[in-house]
Amino acid sequence: MEKNQPGPVHGEQEVLARTVAVVMRTAVVTIDVDETVLVAWELLERSGSRHLPVVHPDGRCAGLLDRADVAVVCAAPAASLSGLRVGDLLPARRSALVHVEQTVQHAADLMSCTEADAVLVLEEGGRLAGVLAAADIVAALAGRPVRKEPADTRLRAPSTVLPGLPLRRGYRGTAVP
Repeated sequence: MEKNQPGPVHGEQEVLARTVAVVMRTAVVTIDVDETVLVAWELLERSGSRHLPVVHPDGRCAGLLDRADVAVVCAAPAASLSGLRVGDLLPARRSALVHVEQTVQHAADLMSCTEADAVLVLEEGGRLAGVLAAADIVAALAGRPVRKEPADTRLRAPSTVLPGLPLRRGYRGTAVP
């Protein structure tokens, strides 16, 4: 008896030919390069995000933090974390980035070459437009619609915004006011 072999995903080439702008996440939480590591962890927890774009005060992208990187640092005693800033966690090499008009294929190739599971996406003027994660590409290949939020609803990360962030879905711990 012949086994059924899975064939190529229908529309795979169409998905890879799309621009990054069509597939990326636009509703991302950002954090300032001078903010504390503890605030970064709080933002990751409350937003449920896996990636946290880091920006300079003027809005230029400084890099991309991964939840795992922040978690490892946050395992240190809290007293040693009070002086540690987000900028201190950024890798020495620059984060991978693409522009909104580039293709998903280009972004996937870049992610593969740099072994990154997400890339920063920049607008024409060099400002952050969103994040494209491997999970977003997989969702597009699976035919799931991309959830978009208007750009003006993007969460920003000055510490004064923390109380307004929603709790992560499925969170069963104590809410932080």
